[in-house]
Amino acid sequence: MPRPDDRILSAGPGCQVPASEVIWRFGPSGGPGGQHANRVNSRVEAELDLTAVRGIDDEVRTLLVGKLGPTMLVVVDATRSQTRNRHRALDMIEVRMKEARKTRSVRRPTRPGRRAVERRLRAKRQRGQRKSERRGGWSDE
Repeated sequence: MPRPDDRILSAGPGCQVPASEVIWRFGPSGGPGGQHANRVNSRVEAELDLTAVRGIDDEVRTLLVGKLGPTMLVVVDATRSQTRNRHRALDMIEVRMKEARKTRSVRRPTRPGRRAVERRLRAKRQRGQRKSERRGGWSDE
């Protein structure tokens, strides 16, 4: 398994961050686990300072900082292995950066089609006719 620090985090063009820029902190994972859980620092905190990291273009940096904030923190304690948790943390950072890069397309307001308008008007006419049929006058029979 390659070392996590040798990896390049890619979130599209203009965003190639070396994993060596990530600040790591380790601690014991929570929950039950006996002696092993209390002795091993398998919980991983990965922090990435988006304002100072190298490998990101300026316009991409402003987009990421606007959506994610100046620093991005990921905490993983899913497995018992610190190395696997480090790999998962890097994957999560990469996914978050890719999601933040996506921009929503602008919605163009549309009008209903001619068939839909005709269908609505036909239904209104039928409803009106039905109501007018119910409005029979009082006759003296």
